[in-house]
Amino acid sequence: MAKNKYFFPFIMVTSLFFMWGFVHNLDPILIPHLKKSFSLNILQSSLVDSAVFIAYLLVAIPAGILMKKYGYKTGILSGLVLFAIGSFLFIPAANTQEYSFFLGALFIISCGLTILETAANPYVSLLGDPETATSRLNFAQSFNGLAATMAPIIGARFILTEGYSDEELSTMTESARQIALASEASTVKVPYFILGSLILVIAAIFYFLRLPEVEDKDESKSLNVFRALRHRHLTWAVVAQFFYVGAQVCVFSFFILYAVEVAGISNVLAADYLGWGCGLAFMVGRFFGVFMMKFIASERLLAIYSVICILLCLIATFSHGFIAIYAVIGITFFMSIMFPTIFSLGIKGLGSDTQYGSSLIVMAIFGGAVLPLFFGYISDLSGKVQYGQIVSLICFCMIFAFAVKGYKVINPQTKNYA
Repeated sequence: MAKNKYFFPFIMVTSLFFMWGFVHNLDPILIPHLKKSFSLNILQSSLVDSAVFIAYLLVAIPAGILMKKYGYKTGILSGLVLFAIGSFLFIPAANTQEYSFFLGALFIISCGLTILETAANPYVSLLGDPETATSRLNFAQSFNGLAATMAPIIGARFILTEGYSDEELSTMTESARQIALASEASTVKVPYFILGSLILVIAAIFYFLRLPEVEDKDESKSLNVFRALRHRHLTWAVVAQFFYVGAQVCVFSFFILYAVEVAGISNVLAADYLGWGCGLAFMVGRFFGVFMMKFIASERLLAIYSVICILLCLIATFSHGFIAIYAVIGITFFMSIMFPTIFSLGIKGLGSDTQYGSSLIVMAIFGGAVLPLFFGYISDLSGKVQYGQIVSLICFCMIFAFAVKGYKVINPQTKNYA
């Protein structure tokens, strides 16, 4: 997979994919948990995603500049420290019982994740043979899929306690109700404290680990990030990634609310379907995608999977019961290869613009802050969570356009296809 000198660094960097995948896939647990604790509607609860993914808009470019000047290791360490700080902030957030404090803690975590993703995605691509970069990145991202399986199952047991029903809460005095909701909100303390402590251990390992720096032939060290957009296929990749992440967040974050509505199951059982169903399908889809890329070009496979996701979105929007749930699980299988495939196709042939191109594609993760708001608005307006899947359908249409034409590399000087 990687040359021998890259083997251990590849393992350690791949572990980061698991860690940020784990914390991201706790968000679907937090949404119904905080929705109940603070009596929120769907649009208000979607601010969890906005707080997480707005960091990608604000921090991705500074992260690219940081690594351009000081290297990938500095970026990784900076990201891990912010990740740990945000995790520990969940303790005072639970103590103060302020929704805005929770959102602030999530934002700080996400600032760390933004730096990590800006560093790790291109670094994995560059640790080995360029011809296998897409497969290598898909392999590393497969551990993100493993996290998507484990996080909802583990998180539900710690965070989604049965607690009091809405009927029971409505019969309580205001003071008793506040005490009960405070008790439920406090369930986030232990898992996030453990997570923050683990991240500090990983940061210590990276501090002492000797990571090979990839040679940058650009002697100017220019800070003009947007010069990378002279590459047409990168611009397409930024747009495609914006819509892909929006689709992924809509599918995963609202799954518990969606499953409860269409099949009438409990939150905890819905979380199990999210983990063993969506998470496992996402992970298996990644490994299967790596295998299929040995026989089918990555851009062609991306196009095929986009069409399948469009069809499954239609089923998820207009069907009911477990058929609807299985359709969403199918979406997670076929969208599993999309992020790393779009990423690797987007930074292909960028040369000295690779770090900045990475920043711009990571910045596009901001789609996860914007598109779930439309999902929540449509759900509240229609009174049905499943109608929000129309947003996901539109996203997959945009990804299909990238897979058919937008991925093609054009030399910015000659305007010829490479």
